[in-house]
Amino acid sequence: MTAPDETGGRPLVPKAYYSIGEVCDLTGLKPHVLRYWETQFRILQPSKNQAGNRVYRPREIKIILLLQHLLHKEKFTVEGARQRLERLRRDGDPADEAEGILASSFLDSLKNDLHELRDILTP
Repeated sequence: MTAPDETGGRPLVPKAYYSIGEVCDLTGLKPHVLRYWETQFRILQPSKNQAGNRVYRPREIKIILLLQHLLHKEKFTVEGARQRLERLRRDGDPADEAEGILASSFLDSLKNDLHELRDILTP
């Protein structure tokens, strides 16, 4: 799974588990934000390793990216994002749905960047 994040960070390198620090680097979010989201969204429950540290699977990272998109780009409230995730869960796997939504968002962002570049380069 190689997917760019919403903040333009590094692509997601396929691994079985990611530390909270790695997820923060990939998403541009702070650890306290991820911990808060865990309290607000039941679907986001990372496992813990033997040392008690959170470990995130790629599926959870997709959900984090979806939440980031909903909360930061689409300006949903926490309650609105919770309801949207619940609808996605009823319709299927939210992680799978996240890929489509994020891919579309990424393409829209890329299109806007290209239009801006064209405007800059056009006399």
